[in-house]
Amino acid sequence: MRIHIATDHAGMEFSTRLQHHLAEAGHDVVDHGPVTYDPLDDYPAFCIRAAQAVAEDQARGIPTLGVVFGGSGNGEQIAANKVRGIRAALVWNIATAELAREHNDANVIAIGARQHTFDEAVGFIDRFIATPFPGEERHARRIAQLAAYETDGTLEADPRAVKPDVLDASETFDPEAG
Repeated sequence: MRIHIATDHAGMEFSTRLQHHLAEAGHDVVDHGPVTYDPLDDYPAFCIRAAQAVAEDQARGIPTLGVVFGGSGNGEQIAANKVRGIRAALVWNIATAELAREHNDANVIAIGARQHTFDEAVGFIDRFIATPFPGEERHARRIAQLAAYETDGTLEADPRAVKPDVLDASETFDPEAG
């Protein structure tokens, strides 16, 4: 599988070790992060490029996932999610790595390199990569709703848009009873 990765200065050492780990596991690793250490660099462009590459590869039918990381993983996830077709999930344990794939068919994982040991983070990444999307109807339906909104702004009908029945003058409302 091809794995696109990106970080900023906060994860450069982590990135180098991760690239070796993933390559040893047989993955085709493509790095979109910085080439030199700059403590003032900015993560958005790195993470967006990695996410764009994931989306492009997937559109071509190439089995691909992405890994973005920085100090917390939050900004990196936000940046990746700006790319059409990307579902980036912030992962902080094995369960969230599995659920990101099983329930959301996430194609990018975001991790806080300063929040976890290298071994913990690699465990999350390996589980994410190994976990397939089973395609259950309820999850596929929800993902389709996200894609529809991303494409043309379509949303399910708002249940609050339908005006509720107004209380009849003979009825009383008890605020404590709801």
